[in-house]
Order: sequence, then structure tokens, then C-alpha cells
Amino acid sequence: MQQAYIKSPLGAVLIEGDENGISKISVLDNDMALSQDIPGTLAHAAKELAEYFEGQRNTFSFKLNPAGTDFQKKVWTALLEIPFGTTTSYHALSVKLGDVKAIRAVASANGKNPLWIVVPCHRVIGSDGSLTGYAGGLWRKKWLLEHECPPVQQSLF
Repeated sequence: MQQAYIKSPLGAVLIEGDENGISKISVLDNDMALSQDIPGTLAHAAKELAEYFEGQRNTFSFKLNPAGTDFQKKVWTALLEIPFGTTTSYHALSVKLGDVKAIRAVASANGKNPLWIVVPCHRVIGSDGSLTGYAGGLWRKKWLLEHECPPVQQSLF
């Protein structure tokens, strides 16, 4: 398993993976020495993440290989279907997955998402529109949602 640390506006980002795909992307609260050389197996992911933060990318094309249970992977696959610049609720996601009573299980799987940003768990909000639960901190969730759907400045005159 190879690793690289890249810079983002939200902190250092750890990328882990191998020839089978990227298995982990996470943001770190502490400063890390950024990687001077990105391993070839991680270069595509590092490039696309940089483009995302620069506002030049809204989809990702590198191969994913997250570890998780079948249920977690089912939830993460559903998260991949949330369009860029939009949100959904835990309730709506549970309904989509076929079990409205699975809200807590869906929320738990969402919180265990190992592929930060790429599997867009930040696009899941409370049914009342609140920014509920986010492992990276609600300030990061707010930043990501605004980055993906910036408020439109209306003309003052």
C-alpha cells in the first residue's frame, strides 16, 4: 500500500492505494509533511483532487478500492449517485436503498466512508436541511457544499 500527502484548502490530505485502486482518502487535522514525489499508483488521484479544489473538476475517474462490508459498499455506491452541487437526506438515502427504517445504519456507513470527497458523504444532510454529522468537522462540510454550489451574488441594482 502506497501513501501520499497533498495540500488542500481544508488541511493535508492522505491518499492510500495500490495497483488495485485507491482505498483511502482522508483529511488530517494536524500538519503533515507533504509528499515531494507522488507514487505512480496515486498520481492520477492526486491530480484530480487538486483539480477539484481548484474548481476545475466535479467528477473523478480513478479506480476505487475501499474496504468495507457489503452494506457499507451499497451505501457508498448510492452516495456516488448524488450529483455534484446537490444534497440529499439520510432519510431519502434510506428510502432509495429500500429500507426507510435503516436511517441509523445508513448514517453509520456514511460516517465510515474511507474515500473523502470522492464518495461524497458531505452531500448528505438532515431532513430539515441542517448540516448534521461529519467526521471531518461541520466547518469542512459547509466549505465543501459551498465549493460545489457557491451562492450566486445577485445584482444590487
